[in-house]
Amino acid sequence: MMKHYILNLNPTAKHEWDRYILRDPLTAKRPDIAKLIAEAVGADTGNYLVSVNIQVTVLEEATVSPAEQLSLPFPEVNVSSQRREAA
Repeated sequence: MMKHYILNLNPTAKHEWDRYILRDPLTAKRPDIAKLIAEAVGADTGNYLVSVNIQVTVLEEATVSPAEQLSLPFPEVNVSSQRREAA
């Protein structure tokens, strides 16, 4: 089974889960690797010892300049002052 994905590497990301992002090129959804393996095994109930071979070939590289990277500043919000205003 041959699948193609877009890998985004951002070693300076604030959160660990944003450092390595694998996405489907058509839907932009993150792949469910366990589901893909289950589809390859079949529909029979049971426990399986599987061997998964991941071969990575870079088809194209698109570098992102620092000016193109988005950074969204979130302003500090004082929650207690908002509650008083709403009351």
